Amino acid sequence: MDCFFCKIANKEVQTAVIYEDEKTMAFLDIHPSAPGHAVVIPKFHAVTILDLPDAELEPLFSTVKKMAALLKGALAPDGITIGMNQGRASGQEVDHLHVHLIPRWHEDGGRAIQSVVNNKSGESVEEVKNKILEAQKNK
Repeated sequence: MDCFFCKIANKEVQTAVIYEDEKTMAFLDIHPSAPGHAVVIPKFHAVTILDLPDAELEPLFSTVKKMAALLKGALAPDGITIGMNQGRASGQEVDHLHVHLIPRWHEDGGRAIQSVVNNKSGESVEEVKNKILEAQKNK
């Protein structure tokens, strides 16, 4: 497999690992947005969260929580932005599910995660809700 994050998980590529257990790994981002910008991956190869088996979800998010606590204790940020890019349109650059943890400080120039996109719909919230509920019924 030619997955960069699988190579990291398999220790074929060295990086700044800050945590590892049998199911997950956390390491510092090589192009950090802030000091302590970390990435958490499942060792199971999945491109997006939709590809990850349910049994692998709990270990992934348990590690995300542990890393948030570790970063808070080590770097004393004012907050942490936690997010995932799912698919190229969202900014996913590596085709392996990963969760970013970006320590944040007041006045750091960053913005809230909901400010990433400004693509207002001509549809009402109610119309969008109905589309989603209809798709759920047809599943």
